[in-house]
Amino acid sequence: MKTKQSALLATLIAAAVLGGCASDKPASTTTAASTQSATTAQSTTNSASTNPASSTSTVRTNNAAVMPTGAAVYFDYDSYSVKDQYGNVVRSNADYMTRAVERLELDGNADERGSREYNMALGQKRADAVKRALTALGAKGERIETISFGEDKPKATGNNEAAWAENRRVDFVLKK
Repeated sequence: MKTKQSALLATLIAAAVLGGCASDKPASTTTAASTQSATTAQSTTNSASTNPASSTSTVRTNNAAVMPTGAAVYFDYDSYSVKDQYGNVVRSNADYMTRAVERLELDGNADERGSREYNMALGQKRADAVKRALTALGAKGERIETISFGEDKPKATGNNEAAWAENRRVDFVLKK
């Protein structure tokens, strides 16, 4: 049963999320891109060096909404494709949003490389990709707002891959 759920989640995320690499100019957030193909197995090629935070899941009792753990989804360089390894984070937040009354804000972020305009567009694409994944799993889109902070809200400082990896993310922020 767990394997079927993982396969379904991977398929839903892949179908809901547009993946891709950005060019030297930011693309419009309404530009169509090819849909990423669905996979049924968790990726085993992700290394710890490209995974700044581990994904965790929600514990639920009596169908009550329990605030999810795992407050961010991280992205590869120049990408807005939600990776399979964050399936538990997406699933727990989608689960929560189907039962909770709060609104959710998805804050898209980028590392400092690239122009300000490019990073704002990339942060927005990342937030929108996570929103598509959440709504594909049953979360109500009208209760989810996406915002891009581009490079303006870094989580880590430094000019190295470790710092940049921490800053390529979407944060989940509950709003009352």
